[in-house]
Amino acid sequence: MFRFYCRDGEPHITPETAFTRSRLHPTMHYHSEQTRSIITRNQSPDIPFDQSINPYRGCEHGCIYCYARPSHAYRDFSPGLDFETEIFVKHNAPEVLRKSLSKPTYRCWVITIRANTDPYQPAKARFRLTRQMLTIFHDFQHPVSLITKSCLVERDIDLLAELSAAESCSVSVSVTTLDALLKRILEPHAASGRARVETIRKLSDARIPVTVMAAPMIPKINDHGLEDTFGAQERQVPGSAGTLCFICPWRSLRCSRPGSLSTSLNVLIMS
Repeated sequence: MFRFYCRDGEPHITPETAFTRSRLHPTMHYHSEQTRSIITRNQSPDIPFDQSINPYRGCEHGCIYCYARPSHAYRDFSPGLDFETEIFVKHNAPEVLRKSLSKPTYRCWVITIRANTDPYQPAKARFRLTRQMLTIFHDFQHPVSLITKSCLVERDIDLLAELSAAESCSVSVSVTTLDALLKRILEPHAASGRARVETIRKLSDARIPVTVMAAPMIPKINDHGLEDTFGAQERQVPGSAGTLCFICPWRSLRCSRPGSLSTSLNVLIMS
């Protein structure tokens, strides 16, 4: 059983009542953003990719551990509920990407889609930016990798399979837990763990290289289910699972609303 104790003086919140507030059915606002550049380059040895693309700012999945939450402060929005409900959409991202790849000075190197927020969050079904960019990568035969926890990636299996046939694509799917209640607390608007395992199977059946990430593993929160998670993953794609340590952003710790880190992970008591 889980019990929550809030720092702001509220009484304890049980799992049955923790998400009956506005977080269950938030009002979404989409903001159009015209970007001048879309490829972000990284030189940190701690990050396993050199180039990345983020078609969105903010993420509707609402994962309470997300390291990208503090980035919303640059837009004068909070890293809490605003990060989940005030979504910036880079509508011209495909156009800018095509221009970038067409430059004579551009050096081809793997580009990761989703360094900050999930490219297959629910907004994808509405705006289809990820598929448009995958089409451009297909046209250029450019190598691309995807990281997601959404089953919406299945809608692009046809394109991903064609890219994979040219050895130009890989997909990483994160599975945090198979426990439905714990998933509801950690990732309230993301697909269930078992649904993601099924997505992994479909990607593998389409001969798309899949890396299964048991991530993040948070001590005393979801690490007890690691063997079950790995077991389910190994039955689908043997030998392709890995883990990621949990690093908590300072600004995320300061979120004080129900469902945030300070009222959930940081004060979670298992009994």
